[in-house]
Amino acid sequence: MNLKVDLAGVTLNNPIMTASGTFGSGEEYSEFVDLNRLGAVVTKGVANVPWEGNPTPRVAEVYGGMLNAIGLQNPGIDLFVERDIPFLTQFDTKIIVNVCGRTTEDYCEVVERLSDQPVDMLEINISCPNVKEGGIAFGQDPKAVEAITKEIKKHAKQPVIMKLSPNVTDITEMAKVAEAGGADVLSLINTLTGMKINIRNRKFALANKTGGMSGPAVHPIAVRMVYQVAQAVNLPIIGMGGVHTAEDAIEMMLAGATAVAVGTANFQNPRATMEILEGIRSYMAEYEISDIRELIGAVSE
Repeated sequence: MNLKVDLAGVTLNNPIMTASGTFGSGEEYSEFVDLNRLGAVVTKGVANVPWEGNPTPRVAEVYGGMLNAIGLQNPGIDLFVERDIPFLTQFDTKIIVNVCGRTTEDYCEVVERLSDQPVDMLEINISCPNVKEGGIAFGQDPKAVEAITKEIKKHAKQPVIMKLSPNVTDITEMAKVAEAGGADVLSLINTLTGMKINIRNRKFALANKTGGMSGPAVHPIAVRMVYQVAQAVNLPIIGMGGVHTAEDAIEMMLAGATAVAVGTANFQNPRATMEILEGIRSYMAEYEISDIRELIGAVSE
């Protein structure tokens, strides 16, 4: 039974990885999860300097998932290189670093710092607000997506994954401009913008007012977008969004994803990734599938 998949020349032992921001850099989950059994660990977002994140409260539970407005709090690239990369290199798993920034220069600075580090791929979070363009997210402007992809590719030594925002009119337009800019892989979806109001005190549940919606409720939207993007571009896709079970992960692969990231499920069940992986093995045995790559994009009319 072959579970190996290929992302832009990087071979993963299996298609299951963690979603950025839901797994730290793996250390806090290592007592629940054998990191050697993950296809890849995707780190929390890393910026060129430490970010404090948003004021609290920053998380709210909602029907079918959660809202978060953490604001990409992170200790910055210096501490990340010193502490987190050495921890992850102990394991037989691929290391994917999620990169965030407020300007194109911020992103490129982090990408350059990582060029000589033992990391396998870079995932670029373009849902960050572009401070030079009035705060609209990089990922909501097609010209900005193509421009930042091109610029990052000039500096990157590792394959570049562009993480697409679902908060757009047409996800395929964003996928096409990322491909045109030279992206090696696409990952989608990032969170959907949502809001919750406490009717008792008539205040916003999050200090930021809005937050990113994740969890099972977004899964059908994510599957639809993965399918649309798989039809529109010739790049491998990492599918994510409400993946809680093996069935969810298999659905993502049938829609066109080569690999699948597990996010919010980790908060509810720290062993979610391991259980999903076992479920995939059982499914392959039941349906006599010898190579998991047979599933990629195999949905039929």
